[in-house]
Amino acid sequence: MNKVFRGKKYFTEALWEALLKCSGWITSIVILLIVVFLFSEGGGFFSKDKVEEGYVLSVSKSNNVKKLTALQVKDIFDGKITSWRSLGANVQEDQILVMDMDGIASYASDSELEDESNIPKVINKVMNQHPNIITFVPKEYTQEGFSQRTIEMGKENVKDFLVGRQWFPTAEPVALFGVLPIVLGTLWVSLGAILLALPFGLAVAIYCAELASDRMHKIIKPVIELLAGIPSVVYGFFGLIVIVPMVQKLFSLDVGETALSASIVLAIMALPTIITIAEDALRSTPQSMKEASLALGANRWQTISKVVVPYSISGITAAVVLGIGRAIGETMAVLMVSGNAAVMPHTFLAPVRTIPATIAAELGEAPKGGLHYEALFLLGCILFIMTLIINLVVDYVGKKKMC
Repeated sequence: MNKVFRGKKYFTEALWEALLKCSGWITSIVILLIVVFLFSEGGGFFSKDKVEEGYVLSVSKSNNVKKLTALQVKDIFDGKITSWRSLGANVQEDQILVMDMDGIASYASDSELEDESNIPKVINKVMNQHPNIITFVPKEYTQEGFSQRTIEMGKENVKDFLVGRQWFPTAEPVALFGVLPIVLGTLWVSLGAILLALPFGLAVAIYCAELASDRMHKIIKPVIELLAGIPSVVYGFFGLIVIVPMVQKLFSLDVGETALSASIVLAIMALPTIITIAEDALRSTPQSMKEASLALGANRWQTISKVVVPYSISGITAAVVLGIGRAIGETMAVLMVSGNAAVMPHTFLAPVRTIPATIAAELGEAPKGGLHYEALFLLGCILFIMTLIINLVVDYVGKKKMC
């Protein structure tokens, strides 16, 4: 009977062990597949042309302009650049004329445009008559009998993507995908959040670990856990209704949706993480060290500042880094209060845009497989790398403490 019982016990233990091992493998594989999917979806970005797919950018065959950047093309079609000579071209008529499919009717009659097969001839004719014109038309209209010069913009490249300062993914004829202001906006808001949350979080952690009575600790602890459980959209509403008007009124701003507003909201959201982990680190200080400090004549505050905090500094550092990770990855609350302006951050009193907010706001409108779609996945890759670095730092700090 005992042998049968032991056999069933060993079988049950082996079954549970196999289930746990299988669960671990499945979880690891799923995470790996998510990472592979993320990078594979964004990997094709640098193999695509800068000009919108299916269209060509062309000038007259007599126009000797050598090269145009994506920003120059955007400024030409926006009317900010109106002179060919400013671009290094030598043409008889210096003023730049722009023609796309909506503007072709200004250069041709309705009878000429009635027959679609006649449109390529019309485009060719217009460009011969106006050598100072630049056109943006479908590629199918520039293949048979087209005698003008097509401007090759080249492929998207890593340098323009990472250090570019313009993010205009829907600009025509050439979209601009410079992620530098978005990445810096993410770091800017996260830095502000940590600078605000760290002193308050550390103060509450010290109070809960060393100074609060059991009764007070039982009151404060559930409140902190409640903060961690509040949905981010609720924080966003709170920031939009309370923080944004307060910042706008306090600093006499035109709008209150600024980096400061986002930093304040994120600081509140990061507090539970910082307080919980820092408190656990502070409580790990051996009681014998505290008693030895007090026995040598140090008071309670000297013991906390000279013994408890230095001993727990690794855990406190881990709390800060995890708080930064909480701030960097936040989406909805930041989307509601940051102003969503993809500009270089110079002050906390101006609107900014973060990586998660950009992905959330634009992914639904980006056509699958297009440049915009893949650029957003590359932003996700950048965010993944940033959070991975944060996790590695936490792991390093934790191992350093153990050693």
